Amino acid sequence: MKAICFYFQIHQPFRLKRYRFFDIGNDHYYYDDFANDDIVTRIAQRSYIPAAESLLRMLEQHPKFRCALSISGVALEQCEQYVPEFIDLLKKLAATGRVEFLAETYAHSLSSLTDPEEFANQVKVHDNKIHELFGVKPQVLRNTELVYCDELAPQILSMGYKGVITEGAKHILGWKSPNYVYSAATAPKLKILLRNAKLSDDISRRFSNPDWEAYPLTADRYIDWIASTPPEEQIINLFMNLETFGEFQTRETGIFQFLEALPHFAQERGVEFWTPTEAVTKLKSVGELSIMHPISWTDEARDTSAWLGNKLQNEAFRKLYSVAERVRLCNDRRLKQDWYYLQAADHLFYMATKHLADGAAHSNFSPYETPFAAFTNYMNALSDFIVRVEEQYPLSIENEELNALLTTIRNQEREIETLNKEVASMRKNIEHFNEEHLLRENKVGAPVSTDAPEKESKPARKTCKTKAPAKKCATKKKSADKE
Repeated sequence: MKAICFYFQIHQPFRLKRYRFFDIGNDHYYYDDFANDDIVTRIAQRSYIPAAESLLRMLEQHPKFRCALSISGVALEQCEQYVPEFIDLLKKLAATGRVEFLAETYAHSLSSLTDPEEFANQVKVHDNKIHELFGVKPQVLRNTELVYCDELAPQILSMGYKGVITEGAKHILGWKSPNYVYSAATAPKLKILLRNAKLSDDISRRFSNPDWEAYPLTADRYIDWIASTPPEEQIINLFMNLETFGEFQTRETGIFQFLEALPHFAQERGVEFWTPTEAVTKLKSVGELSIMHPISWTDEARDTSAWLGNKLQNEAFRKLYSVAERVRLCNDRRLKQDWYYLQAADHLFYMATKHLADGAAHSNFSPYETPFAAFTNYMNALSDFIVRVEEQYPLSIENEELNALLTTIRNQEREIETLNKEVASMRKNIEHFNEEHLLRENKVGAPVSTDAPEKESKPARKTCKTKAPAKKCATKKKSADKE
């Protein structure tokens, strides 16, 4: 049996406004709200919403259809703010039980390449956000831009994930096929799903290209390609941006009709649809796969040079994570929010000077005129952010010393909290004891024991009700003496 594993990525960064040198120290808000609102709303109307509606129809009409979505935390925040109707559609997809939501970094960051603690923290925060909105817990990880290497595997496994998805890069696979499940060389229990680059790009990049020899591509022809792969190749991983449908390939190309027709022809050819978790659960690994250096799904080189390929990018990357530990120590909500927004890999992507695989420049996807303008604008905002961090935790204090001081303070706070709880408990016990004591004293008609000591019976004589009988007894005694 052959199966298709469909995965769609959704991400939008918080784009920065024009932030000048003289704004440093004076303006702590870095974002272009107008641009963010305009871009997210436009893409949602043209792509996200109609694509989600297509997926809902496919799920309704084809009970065996399944797919997966991966949405960065910063994209979810913008969708909640600008297009909440799209969040409602995602909730409907989640309610079907046949759409899997994958784990990833909340900020769509490259923290996995430099700071394991930050990477783990962001993935956890993202998982919590997914569970809060959709009521599901991710089982498979998709790192930012499918970045993966051997060094990451043990940590990903220790975080509780069954599998990870990445690029089926030619220089890694060699003669091997991406249409199998592999296991990580450094953590054999972690399974790897590899993107079939050719079949994925046939949809995402070449679908509407009239110069392509397979143009126009139809759903039945596409499924025939998949069905004709060697029978032992059981899983075809098709990973792409959701913007493929309606944005990269416009509605006029027939991309939505193509997508909705796929399950019908797949069923005719005996091809199933599985989620990533189903794939790593049902299929055994055919062998270990070693990836010594980080790979991604971007550019012909399939490496990380799109974000860390020049001195500008590396300087910004180094400066950003130089304050990572201090930001994690703080409790300033606004500071932590800016920390996430500034980590988005897009800011580094805009600084790239190289060309993409199809010959287009990275600047074609950038709001800046040049990579140098992108670098200057980002570093100005980052400099102000670092000033704010330094105000709380001066850079003159070493990280180890600062961490020790904060640990001592937090231990003292916990000790004080424990003592306060003990004091509150003791006060409550004393109040309870006093209440019981007063209740015994004020009890009406309580029998008094003749064997009780004199001191114990005195309090009862002080009450107004015990005084009257005492006077009567005294009167009777006087009259008896007279007689």
